[in-house]
Amino acid sequence: MTEAADLVIGTSAGATAAAQVRSGMPPAELLASVLSPPVRRVGQSQERPPSLPTATVYERMRAISAAATSAADLQRAMGAFGLESDSILGPGAGQRRAIVAARLPRPEWPDRPMIVTAIDAHTGELVAFDRDSGADLVDAVTASTALPGLVPTVSINGTPYIDGGVRSPDNADLASGYANVVVLSPLGGRGGTPPQRGADPAGQFEGLRRPPEWGTDLASQVEALRKQGSRVEVITPDADSRAAFGTNLTDPATRIPAARAGFAQGKQEATRVTFR
Repeated sequence: MTEAADLVIGTSAGATAAAQVRSGMPPAELLASVLSPPVRRVGQSQERPPSLPTATVYERMRAISAAATSAADLQRAMGAFGLESDSILGPGAGQRRAIVAARLPRPEWPDRPMIVTAIDAHTGELVAFDRDSGADLVDAVTASTALPGLVPTVSINGTPYIDGGVRSPDNADLASGYANVVVLSPLGGRGGTPPQRGADPAGQFEGLRRPPEWGTDLASQVEALRKQGSRVEVITPDADSRAAFGTNLTDPATRIPAARAGFAQGKQEATRVTFR
């Protein structure tokens, strides 16, 4: 599917995935690399970059969500939170970039069309980086994964950026105009709504609140695409994948179990999702 796609769009962790599947590396090799424990290079720091406690970050996100009156308001507030956090997180910027770079099979933009999303930390506006945007691929992916409070903002051509998932975990509306759209949504659309009692483990899919009237939640984006005539398939985690994710989506220990569960689900989805 990734070989046939006219465009691949990556948001947040999906930016890393997009760069990987567009790298030209065979899928089997990509899977093998994810299933292998990370190898520390000579001279690589043994310490993790500085970050705020996860509980503190989610508490701040809840407060920002509760106070926001629009998507633009929320995005600007999260940008301000990112800039504020730089006083603590800034010293780890170089180490963070090196971590992201190590995950990419190649540091150059792919030949085939790919978009990586990020948010301007000053204005809150969505930015779609591609090979013609003047941004280095590693910097663009690092920016797209720069969640305020956990990692520092990323400066590209003098502008600081934060995680593209602040606007939407999926940004599926950027596929407007394409006849066939497949949305891989690890958060299952839950990123825009409060967790439902008893539906998932507490905190598993906790994220920013995005009311449907803002139009940035996955359901609204998919509905808009379909109204424009696109055929849209949405793939969300099955029960085994959700169990593999655990309750801390930033825990490196979940990487291999999640990859195994995702691969098993992917083989099943491949028999269902076909476009002719």
